[in-house]
Amino acid sequence: MPKGVLNPKVFEKDLEKKATRDGYGRGLMELGEMNEKVVVLTGDLKESTRAEEFFKKYPERSIECGVAEQNMTGIAAGLAAAGKIPFVSSYAVFSPGRAWDQVRVSVCYSNLNVKISGAHTGVSVGPDGATHQALEDIAIMRVLPNMTVVVPCDEIETRKMTLAAASCPGPVYFRFAREKTAVITTEEMPFEMGRAEVYWDSDNFQFSIFNFQSISKFSNLKNQIAIIGCGPLLYDCLVAAKELHGEGIGTMVINNHTVKPMDEKTIIEAVEKCGAVVTVEEHQVSGGMGSAVAEVLARNLPTPMEFVGMPDKFGESGEPGELLKKYGMDVASIKMAIKRVLARK
Repeated sequence: MPKGVLNPKVFEKDLEKKATRDGYGRGLMELGEMNEKVVVLTGDLKESTRAEEFFKKYPERSIECGVAEQNMTGIAAGLAAAGKIPFVSSYAVFSPGRAWDQVRVSVCYSNLNVKISGAHTGVSVGPDGATHQALEDIAIMRVLPNMTVVVPCDEIETRKMTLAAASCPGPVYFRFAREKTAVITTEEMPFEMGRAEVYWDSDNFQFSIFNFQSISKFSNLKNQIAIIGCGPLLYDCLVAAKELHGEGIGTMVINNHTVKPMDEKTIIEAVEKCGAVVTVEEHQVSGGMGSAVAEVLARNLPTPMEFVGMPDKFGESGEPGELLKKYGMDVASIKMAIKRVLARK
């Protein structure tokens, strides 16, 4: 990773926060100007999914399908079969949740060029409660043949991912959140689907963008744990890594934004170096990104692992920070998981 590509204010109090869904809206507007084949569909949620500005500027390429996600998926499949590039915009609990059969048969079976955006994922949806907190979507989408699955970490990466999805052949699913979350990347940072990025490396000061000398007395730590995360919780992974660095525990933090197809080479190389893994995601532990990492390692490099995610429960109404803490997905929980797996090495 080139030096200087992460937000230099990543650990400062005035670090900017933006909703990842805003990056989707920005990306759609750019695509509308760049590619006349792009069509946007929504299930009565164009404002919440940030497709509204596209609808205003390109009404001839915008389709309001109403609260009918299964029908919307079928329309998108037909548009793709006719050479268009449809972006389906809804809450993830509805699309792909309610429309999974249509995604499977109408989209994936024919390997059609449909892009499915799932908004309002994770418990950070907060007060909307369990019915609107998508925590199973990575699992149900990554199992489908031909489907690409991407989980961007912030608003900027969501914009880049939206642009990249348009040129990625075949079905693509990407998920994003409602709440404003830390902007940890920059516009200049390269983004490539299928390539994991190392954001923190305690064992290579020249590689890292951070000035470790200014945050810790330790200057020669060896990496002991690979923290592999995706989505906005990647910021919490970085905070945990910084705090652990001050405690004498070296880590690597990897942005594993493309869950399928996964960058197996980068994952395996990091695990070979560290010898233990903690995966972090705002999703059910079962079947999510962590499970995908475990499958890779089971085939290539069996390794002690811990999984940070939703522990086989439904969410509830509450403030995002409170829910992340309650269900074990905050910084303190990440650090505890790291120390547990470290004891098993």
